[in-house]
Amino acid sequence: MTSPRLVSELRGKRYGEVFLAYEGDEARIEVYNSFPLNDCPDDLWRLLDPASIARLYGASLAVLNGPRYWMMDGIGKIDPVEPILRDFGGIAMRRVATLEIDGTFAPAYYVERHVHRGALWIFDAAKPVFELKAPSGATYVLQAYCVGVDPTIDQSSLASLGQVLALPDGWTYTTRVLDEELVVDTTTHVATVLQDELHNTYTLVD
Repeated sequence: MTSPRLVSELRGKRYGEVFLAYEGDEARIEVYNSFPLNDCPDDLWRLLDPASIARLYGASLAVLNGPRYWMMDGIGKIDPVEPILRDFGGIAMRRVATLEIDGTFAPAYYVERHVHRGALWIFDAAKPVFELKAPSGATYVLQAYCVGVDPTIDQSSLASLGQVLALPDGWTYTTRVLDEELVVDTTTHVATVLQDELHNTYTLVD
């Protein structure tokens, strides 16, 4: 039995994100996403200037995250944050989440971040998933891959990605085909995510 979903056939769909980091007493990162408003047109994306974006929106820092491609198959539920729309160089994006930070923002790899996104991700049975496993036993499933750092990455190359990554000691990268539907439900608590050095993003499987 499959879970009811708001969005189907999501795997492989392209999008882009902009992070706006605000420091100080109300430290946070606001995450803006182009999906489903557009597919993050490459000609416009290449012209984005993070410094100009940060100045325009009064942020301490702006970070471009993408272009990216979804690796889950559906979204079952979304409890959206206040729906703020922004225009980044002609690319319309909607605020979809906020990240917790401790006063300052510095990119870090294989480090957990906590995201208020209120979503339910669905990975279909009989589909491949790609997972990072930490020494603690925690498992993080790939939710989206990025072509901003390595433009040669595509779905066909994900199975061998573990040979490319500089995994920390004790970490492993594995591939498996799901026997049954995998649901990652963060509608009642914050999501835990991390990125590898190629900016591919993984979410903790509870």
